[in-house]
Amino acid sequence: MPRKVQLLLVDPQNSFCKQVEPDLQQRLHDGELCIPGAWEDMQRVADLIRRLGGRLGAIDVTLDSHHLLHVAHPIWFRDQSGRHPEPFTIMRAEGGVIRGSHTDAEGRAGDVGEFTTTRREHHQRTIEYLGQLAARGRYPHCIWPPHCLIGTPGHNVVGPLMEALLEWSAGRLHQINLVMKGSNIFVEHFSAVRAEVPDPDDPRTQLNRPLIERWTQADEILLAGEAGSHCLANTVRDVADELPAAAFLKKCVLLIDGTSPVPGFEHYQQQFLDQMTARGMRGTTCAEYLA
Repeated sequence: MPRKVQLLLVDPQNSFCKQVEPDLQQRLHDGELCIPGAWEDMQRVADLIRRLGGRLGAIDVTLDSHHLLHVAHPIWFRDQSGRHPEPFTIMRAEGGVIRGSHTDAEGRAGDVGEFTTTRREHHQRTIEYLGQLAARGRYPHCIWPPHCLIGTPGHNVVGPLMEALLEWSAGRLHQINLVMKGSNIFVEHFSAVRAEVPDPDDPRTQLNRPLIERWTQADEILLAGEAGSHCLANTVRDVADELPAAAFLKKCVLLIDGTSPVPGFEHYQQQFLDQMTARGMRGTTCAEYLA
C-alpha cells in the first residue's frame, strides 16, 4: 500500500518571504517581517510539490492572521511619553508593571523603561498575559513589525508557491486545508495548534484537535515554512506534547532548506533542531526527498 505522505506548510506568506524595500514595507503591508532566505525556501517547496504530485496525500497550510491592534504589535503599548516600543523590544511583567528591553547590534540587552497599554482597559489583562507566558515557559514576548494583516498583500501565500498549490489541488481534486491563526488580539499564536496562552473564551486559541487528528492518519509528515525559529518550531513541539512524542516525531521529516529563522533568533531554530532530532525527527532537503 502506498505511504500516506502529508505536507505541513507553516505561514508561507508574503510578510515573511517577500523582499520589499524597508521604507515601503509598512506602507504596502507586504514583506514587513522578511526572513532572509524565505523566498528561496518557498520556491524549493513549490518545486517539491510539483515533483511529488499525487504522492502527496494532503497539504495543510497555516496562515498567520493578525489585526493591526494586536498585543505583539507596537501600537498596543506606549511609554510615558506616548511613544510605541520599537520592533523586537521584549516585554515582560515585573512587580505589577510592564517593562521593555532591547538588544543592540553587539548583543547587549538593555532596559528601555516602563510601558502601559495604549488602551487603558487592556492594561491589567496584558500584565496577566505576560505573567502566564513566563509561567508556561514560552518564548519571551516580542514586539514585531505589524505583519500578516488580514486583507493586505502580506497575508497572502507567496505567489510561486500558491501556483504550485493550486496545480496540486486541480490535479488531485483535493482541497488545500487552510488553517487561520492569530486573529485574537490578546494573545500571541505561533503554533498551528494552539496560542501561546490559550484564551478560555476563544476556541480559536485552544488546542486544534481536528488538525492533530489529520496528522495521526499520515505515515510521513513533511515540515516546512516560516519561521523555523518560531511558528514551525512551536507547532512541532506542541503536537509532540499532545501525541505519543516518539511515534509522532518518527513520522516527521523536516525540509531543512524549506525553512529559515528570524534574524537574531537563529539559536531558537537550532534548539528546535537539536531537541526534535534527538527525539526522532529526521531532516532532508527538498531535492533529496524521494529523489
